[in-house]
Amino acid sequence: MRPKADFLAMLAALFLTATSAQADCTRTSFHDQSFTYCEARITDDLRLFLYGANEQVYGNFRNIDEALASEGKKLAFAMNASMYHPDRRPVGLFIQDGKELSRIVTSEGPGNFGLLPNGVFCIEAERFTLIESRRFAAAPPACRDAVQSGPMLIIDRAYHPRFIAESSSRLIRNGVGVSGDGKRAVFVIANSPVNFFEFARFFRDYLGMPQALYLDGNVSRLHAPALRRSDWGTLLGPIVGKVVDAPASRN
Repeated sequence: MRPKADFLAMLAALFLTATSAQADCTRTSFHDQSFTYCEARITDDLRLFLYGANEQVYGNFRNIDEALASEGKKLAFAMNASMYHPDRRPVGLFIQDGKELSRIVTSEGPGNFGLLPNGVFCIEAERFTLIESRRFAAAPPACRDAVQSGPMLIIDRAYHPRFIAESSSRLIRNGVGVSGDGKRAVFVIANSPVNFFEFARFFRDYLGMPQALYLDGNVSRLHAPALRRSDWGTLLGPIVGKVVDAPASRN
């Protein structure tokens, strides 16, 4: 009877692992548009990734997973974390593991990044914060990891003032929202093209996020193994991901 008991225990463990992983990311629809969102809590191991060994840019999810394997870890989910230059350097502020690798940009400029107000997503020791960039520059919090992008999608529960509900500019977009208590960060990717207003509406009216930040569009990619999804097709710059223990190998 022992082999049967071991087999049943193994099945139960696999079920619990799959259920837990599945809970990280969810696919849903809102106003007849499809979105996938992934949640991290402040107690989770959420990290920003750009440079790995020998200061080489990771560039994709597979390279990060290979690097994490040496720690006995893996990505539960990940997505591109902000805009970047052709050499994949961040456009604005980027802090990885306490080290500032790129400075904050507070001036208005061309493109979505310069559509002020933009903002900074920050991982502190006990909370996530999402702060307008000029406020951040004036009084920076103690971020272990941080990334700047723009525009802000939701500011204190209000839409960015430049958004147009009927805009015909639609792309696959991704972004991040932070709960009012700073304990949850929710990462969202549209599964079909949306405009800024439609994307922001999902954060505010479906997820109830008081603050949300646009990360990028067109190059937006999601790695969600539990959903059997790992987008590819372009090299990425900054990446954000939730890190979990990898299952022990069975000999």
